[in-house]
Formats: sequence, C-alpha cells, structure tokens
Amino acid sequence: MSLDGVYDSQNIFAKIVRGEAPAVRLCEDADTLAFMDVFPQSRGHALVIHRRSTARNLLEAEPETLTSVMSMTQRVARAVRLALNPDGIMISQFNGAPAGQTVFHLHVHIIPRWADQPLGRHGAGMADIEDLKALAAQISARLPA
Repeated sequence: MSLDGVYDSQNIFAKIVRGEAPAVRLCEDADTLAFMDVFPQSRGHALVIHRRSTARNLLEAEPETLTSVMSMTQRVARAVRLALNPDGIMISQFNGAPAGQTVFHLHVHIIPRWADQPLGRHGAGMADIEDLKALAAQISARLPA
C-alpha cells in the first residue's frame, strides 16, 4: 500500500481499540493505548496507538494526535527501561508498505535492545500470550502514576 489511501476501520488496531480483538494492554488514557506486540522483535516490544485518530501514518496525523502518541511512547519507553534494563531502546514508526508498515493505523514501536542479542524479524513468530502478560505486568508496574 502506498502512502495515500483510505483508512480501513477494520484494521487490527482499530479492532483492538473497540475491544473486538484481543491485546495484552500495558496502559491507556483518553487518547492513546499501549499494548504488547504479538510478533515481537525483542522481549518487551510494545506498540502505542491513538484511540480515535483515523490517520494511517504520521503524514496524515494532526499535531495534537502526534503529541499524545509521543507522550505515551515516552512514558512506556521509560517503564520498559526500568522494568527490563535494556542496553538501548529503539523507537520506530513506519509510513507506507515500502517503509515496512503492515498495519495502516498510526502506531509507534518501542523495542528494547540488548548488545548481545540480535534484533528479531517482525512477524517471524507469534509470542506466547502468557509470556506477554508477564512482561506487561513487569512494565506496567514501572509506569508512573
């Protein structure tokens, strides 16, 4: 899919927001939702999405949408750091299929990195849901109130 198109309200992230698809949730507020990636590239890989925006990518998003998404991204990344003690944290956001975007709903990846562990391939294998729940509990416990 190119950078241009029509928002599909049946995409998996829209379904998660509406409660029509399961997700291991980390935290949420009126504007955003953070949850574990079921196809993680590393242990603790999380996603942040906007709850109401129909922006397919960053180029379509209103500044207010980006502000709330990035604020939640920082909040979750800080909790990931405290909970998992990675050597680094990769924050990524893709725009268009040629750039690697597979779900056309604005989202940001938070991917913990360790110096001695290679980055996994996204979509290579689905994570064990119980493992994701345990990681989510660790991360959520480190979120600021």
